[in-house]
Amino acid sequence: MQSGLNCGVLLIDIKGLQLTSEENQLLSLPSVAGVVLFSRNYQSRDQLIALVSSIRDVRQDLLICVDQEGGRVQRFKDGFTRLPPAQAYGSFDPGQQYHMAYEAGWLMACELLACGVDLCLGPVLDIDHGKTSVVGDRAFGRTAEQVIQLASLWVDGVHEAGMSVVIKHFPGHGNVDTDSHVSLPLDDRTFDEIWQSDMEPFRVVIRKGVEALMPAHILFPAIEQYPVGYSPEWLKGVLRNQLAFEGLVVSDCLSMEGAAKTGSYPARARAALDAGCDLLIICNRQGVLDVLDEMDGSGLQGVGPDDLMPDSYTDWASLERSERYQKVRKMLANAFGEV
Repeated sequence: MQSGLNCGVLLIDIKGLQLTSEENQLLSLPSVAGVVLFSRNYQSRDQLIALVSSIRDVRQDLLICVDQEGGRVQRFKDGFTRLPPAQAYGSFDPGQQYHMAYEAGWLMACELLACGVDLCLGPVLDIDHGKTSVVGDRAFGRTAEQVIQLASLWVDGVHEAGMSVVIKHFPGHGNVDTDSHVSLPLDDRTFDEIWQSDMEPFRVVIRKGVEALMPAHILFPAIEQYPVGYSPEWLKGVLRNQLAFEGLVVSDCLSMEGAAKTGSYPARARAALDAGCDLLIICNRQGVLDVLDEMDGSGLQGVGPDDLMPDSYTDWASLERSERYQKVRKMLANAFGEV
């Protein structure tokens, strides 16, 4: 892993299966740290590998990310192992579920790295309180203990494969009944209530060691007047000082409606950076252009994503020859059906 090269702060989306000339120009800008890929960017493994190669041709140091949790949040499907939702592991006996969570994390990371993709934006450390489908079966469990046990093992598997992790959605998204993609959720609980429940998985997993964290677009009015992703009290006071988190803070997408009340895209970007975010996800082309136009050269250089880059990659042919890979795929197929 090379260090100190990429000091950009923006993680942007691309429109299709190949880079456009405009996207080539955007990715060459020093303010851009990398890209977030979606299902619209995927047709096949060969196409993905070609897309990743074209991104590397623009800049070798760009961070390439995707949501590949499993279940309903898995952007690359055909040609990849179909991973179960996180909560599905808990339906087995303890020894079996722990083994599956670890090996599934390892396999997920290996498959992405075999295509040159650097980072999965996960895992979810939210507790499923049964209040929102946005979390639901994306959570590893309905109690802090379940989430801690299974998420920790999934993280360990990802780390063994050589990939970093981004734990989310701090300090917990499971107690609201509103989708932050469409509006700003409110959680009226006190700090002590959150500390003793939803924040427990974050406290434990941070102590184990993780590279990055994503805050939730949630407002806790009993604690702070700003949503978490725009709150110095949450990100600097609680996360950095109380929890001693030393990794990177990656904003949730600033294009979500839960992030919109702060105003224009430049206003959102400035507020997130001032609050303590290190990397900003903006999946709206005009929003990206507005931020670059207003802020480029004035706050769009930061610590960069270098610490999230893997040390090495494998290739798909070598992965498929791996006895362990074959065994894990078979285990998942036996447990959850066709993979």
